Amino acid sequence: MSESSFLLKQIGVVHSEVEDKNYTDWNKVISEVHLKSEFQDGLYRLEEYSHAIIVFFMNQFNSSESDLMIKRPRDRKDMPNVGVFAQRTKYRPNPIGISVVKIEAIQDHVLTVRGLDANNNTPVLDIKPYITEFDTRENVDVPYWMKKLMEDYF
Repeated sequence: MSESSFLLKQIGVVHSEVEDKNYTDWNKVISEVHLKSEFQDGLYRLEEYSHAIIVFFMNQFNSSESDLMIKRPRDRKDMPNVGVFAQRTKYRPNPIGISVVKIEAIQDHVLTVRGLDANNNTPVLDIKPYITEFDTRENVDVPYWMKKLMEDYF
């Protein structure tokens, strides 16, 4: 199997007060997603939804740790070693993040949201409406350590 590369377009950028990765109270963070003008029309009627999914590129976290496939979440000693695909670590082969956010406002090319766990100046790759039928599942299992890790995150 040969390796493939892809060219993705940055559609916008995050503006927020968060400069360093934070692990608590993301539900209090208000961010603005500033879209490039050519993508502004894509926001048409998004205000009819209460929530959206923001897909972003975690460009500020490239490091040698991205080559590790097994690590402790947030390097916490009270967490087990797990594979990067079993956690939402920023250190992964393709540092792509996703967040479900509450839509606060849309004005021209700016989408204001609550709960986006992305730093200031993070490139945005896509915005999707949160649709219950697609995005919610019943009877979901999550390991105990992940529940502990997520305490106070939002």
